[in-house]
Amino acid sequence: MKLTNEDVNEILQLLDAGPFNELNLQTLRFKLQLRRGSDGMWTQEAQILSAPELLSPATAAAAPAASTAHAPAEARHAEKEHLTAVRTPLLGTFYRAPKPGAPAFVEVGSRVGPDTLVGIVETMKLMNSVYAGAAGTVVEICAKDAATVEHGEVLMFIEAEGA
Repeated sequence: MKLTNEDVNEILQLLDAGPFNELNLQTLRFKLQLRRGSDGMWTQEAQILSAPELLSPATAAAAPAASTAHAPAEARHAEKEHLTAVRTPLLGTFYRAPKPGAPAFVEVGSRVGPDTLVGIVETMKLMNSVYAGAAGTVVEICAKDAATVEHGEVLMFIEAEGA
């Protein structure tokens, strides 16, 4: 079963119009959890269980050229191998704070645990939580607030406790 953008929009309209505050959906490929916050905005937690191969032969030929465009950034981050990289789970707009004008979730020097919320990535009007994933201290924040980020892009680095 394939969901189109139209299907997703219809589901979101039904959720917005109804009394529902949560939706859990799991397939063989992914697990999705949507929750309505007190402000009425939806947040999303998604987990890919198995990813299909998405590259066609034509796009596979173009992939090496695209990957070299990120080479300087990857080289810059290679020297930080002893640090834990917090990466964005998907493409979207990265926000460091829950709303404009509010304090950032974390700053350089903040101590975090694996379940500490460190940012939000907005994708298709859904707010997706980004968690630290490791215990330690934030030593660098790479992504600017309200910046467009790509799947897997490094948002920040954490120095593990005891490192």
